[in-house]
Amino acid sequence: MPRSYGEGLLLSLNRLDENNLGARLAKVCIEAKLPAVHVAKVFGVSRMTVHAWFRGGEIRSTRRGLVESFISLVIKDIVEERLPAANIADAKAYLAAVVAD
Repeated sequence: MPRSYGEGLLLSLNRLDENNLGARLAKVCIEAKLPAVHVAKVFGVSRMTVHAWFRGGEIRSTRRGLVESFISLVIKDIVEERLPAANIADAKAYLAAVVAD
């Protein structure tokens, strides 16, 4: 099972605007059980950058489209029951496939 996100992050998501792109990214990653460290590799940023996004930090315009596409893909795969990831290996394999596409 992938490591769960901390309670502090979960509580902070309730305080953010639901239209905040970083908060939307956090919510789908949590639901899909995709660890931030591996999500960071998809976007070519650090784990700390992803955590800043999750807490409402600014996502640069050069990455906004990619993040929105990623969110849409993850939501689609949740609906189609490809996600949530059962374990860390499944999460890594899923994200590697996303990068390859």
